[in-house]
Amino acid sequence: MMNDAAAASAEIADVLRIEELDTDLCRSQPTLGVSGRVFGGQVIAQALTAAARSVESEKVAHSLHAYFLRAGDPARPILYRVARDFDGGSFANRRVVAMQGGKAILNLTASFHLPEEGLSHQARMPEASDPETCPTMEQVLSGQGASVPNFLRSRFAAFDLRLGSAEYDRNTGTAVQSGWLRIPEDFAGDATGPRVALAYVSDFGLISTAMVAHDLYFFSPQIQGASLDHVVWFHRTPPIGEWLLYTMTSPWSGSARGVAHGSIYDRAGARIASVAQEGLIRNRNLKATS
Repeated sequence: MMNDAAAASAEIADVLRIEELDTDLCRSQPTLGVSGRVFGGQVIAQALTAAARSVESEKVAHSLHAYFLRAGDPARPILYRVARDFDGGSFANRRVVAMQGGKAILNLTASFHLPEEGLSHQARMPEASDPETCPTMEQVLSGQGASVPNFLRSRFAAFDLRLGSAEYDRNTGTAVQSGWLRIPEDFAGDATGPRVALAYVSDFGLISTAMVAHDLYFFSPQIQGASLDHVVWFHRTPPIGEWLLYTMTSPWSGSARGVAHGSIYDRAGARIASVAQEGLIRNRNLKATS
């Protein structure tokens, strides 16, 4: 019998599975048990999966750029239509439109690269508390009095999300937070699975970094939050089942939006991916200004 984490991991893998209807046309299943809107990381991950199916297996995703256009309805399937914009010797480029009810809910562009050697350097991984000593994401949110939906609890468990630190540096004007995560065994196999899983989980908590400067969090009742766009650069294939440090910074918020940057490292300090996002952070207690 599977434990809670294993069951949650299997559920995530099932949620992200898409069906190929025809050449360059895929469909997801409705997301059962979820109210409100479809989680943005889910649509990104499924769109990346659809794009990867149209690319020769030797090339791996090295970047994706996505714009969220409309909220997705979890009670309905999502169609993913792929456009093969470019196929070269070293690179391939794909555009994916995610649609519901005949309208686009997300546009994604992904680029794929044939692995090769090159000049190499990276910024050093910042110091962080060991993941074993950090509280789980659910413990942190519950301590803040947040009402965490059941489906999110299972998502947190699937990736074993832990919160390391969250603070606002008034000297530099930068909000910083960090956490740990692990890619479930369900995504083992070729290089696509771990990248899809990382794309999914990279949307957790990133834009909430901008709220740290204001002593707020994503589930604060006065905050209306949503991802507007999302970028991931994959530097390495994420290891399965090993701790990954996700460090996040927010250099700016304003005009009901916030910007956050993320860096993901393995425990040995190798940089796995770089992430960026802008999101809606609307404070319902503030009157809208023109």
